[in-house]
Amino acid sequence: MDGGLELRRITPEILDSLHPDDKRAVVSRRDLRRLNRIMGQARIMADMSLTHLPRPPRRILEIGGGDGSLSLAVARRLSPQWRDVTLTIIDLASIIPGETRTAFASLGWTVEAIAADIFQWAAEQPPALYDAIIANLVLHHFRDEQLQGLFRQAAGLAPVFLAAEPRRAVFSLSAARMAWVIGCNDVTRHDAVASVRAGFRDAELTRLWPAGAAVLEERQCGLFTHVFAASAASDRAATQ
Repeated sequence: MDGGLELRRITPEILDSLHPDDKRAVVSRRDLRRLNRIMGQARIMADMSLTHLPRPPRRILEIGGGDGSLSLAVARRLSPQWRDVTLTIIDLASIIPGETRTAFASLGWTVEAIAADIFQWAAEQPPALYDAIIANLVLHHFRDEQLQGLFRQAAGLAPVFLAAEPRRAVFSLSAARMAWVIGCNDVTRHDAVASVRAGFRDAELTRLWPAGAAVLEERQCGLFTHVFAASAASDRAATQ
């Protein structure tokens, strides 16, 4: 009935295996910027940030932020209220263009790039280093047991964790299979379908968040997105 989407199915995505300068990778990142706009990811992440962060943050960590284009779109929405923010983007490769850094600076934001494996890097960091951790279309790359470990590390690094991920549903899968209509290349067409099959629904991320810590929300948002917000605080403290 749901196209075999009962369980998450994680398969390698082509973009992850390509060198950042590969022409197919460059085109695919352009496709992803377009898909982010169609999905409304910047609006979703900005709205979540304003909802769940009680005061303007000073330091934000983004997991798997790629070239920073999505974060820049989020920053443009938040900069009227949030200034002097330092955004640290951790990814396997540092590919933030100079013009993107300049655009952040014009908003009163500073962007830093770290090329590292998130699991190894997080294990070496002091606690409470950031005001928030955000993730956009990246958690679906990880198996459940990896996410459990990542969540434990995240709860030690920041009081708030926000994520916007592919929603695993028949409608999302059908839309992903139509990526060719807007001119997406072969990499994006493959990865879009793989992302949906590895995506989330119901309370799947809630079940992986550390026991005793508060989950603020997990739900469908828009047509294609599954959002998750959690706190490192206990359930009781988060509701006071």
